[in-house]
Amino acid sequence: MTAAPVAFEWIRPLAAPYLRGYRAVVQRSDVLRGYWFVHPAAVRPADGGAPVGGSRAASIGFFAGYLFGTGGHESLDPQPPECLVFAFVTPVVGSMHRRLVVDPESLLRRTFTYIRWLTHRPPRFVFQEKSEAVMVRHQSMRVWERDKYQHFSRNFFIETLAWLVRSGLVREFLADQAVSARLRTKRSKKVQKRDSKKPARARRRN
Repeated sequence: MTAAPVAFEWIRPLAAPYLRGYRAVVQRSDVLRGYWFVHPAAVRPADGGAPVGGSRAASIGFFAGYLFGTGGHESLDPQPPECLVFAFVTPVVGSMHRRLVVDPESLLRRTFTYIRWLTHRPPRFVFQEKSEAVMVRHQSMRVWERDKYQHFSRNFFIETLAWLVRSGLVREFLADQAVSARLRTKRSKKVQKRDSKKPARARRRN
């Protein structure tokens, strides 16, 4: 399904107060449109790109926006168009993902148990151990009138982001010193690799 021309720029100022300390990166594609809110120690992707998928650098944070297709999100059995919010950890390999997601007492497992207790009515959060989008809440907009998309999805975003803040996950991601150290190491290595590819004259100017 091709992305419909639904305005989404208003999502950033709406979500920013809930996700203080994270860097907003716009996402524009036929499938996904909205904003990544990326841990400040992670490598910042270019606007329009995603901090998850493929060979992207290690990153954690949140996404808030719209889903217009099923590509990459088939496990959710989505009914696009949808509004969705999720916490992500990438890549889905290595010690950081194992500690934050896979381990029986991981931060995201504990948060998921608590937030499911908070959300008694649908749509409820789902947990995806083998996906970069680990903890997801999504809502189909098919039954809404088109001119109500922004109004109803705004309510969805506010409610979902408030639960993420109440769960402590927004704070815990930022406070985790091991995560911060690992992301900074990854960022430093990526910068060094990028700089090593510059012509000698360009490196001297820097």
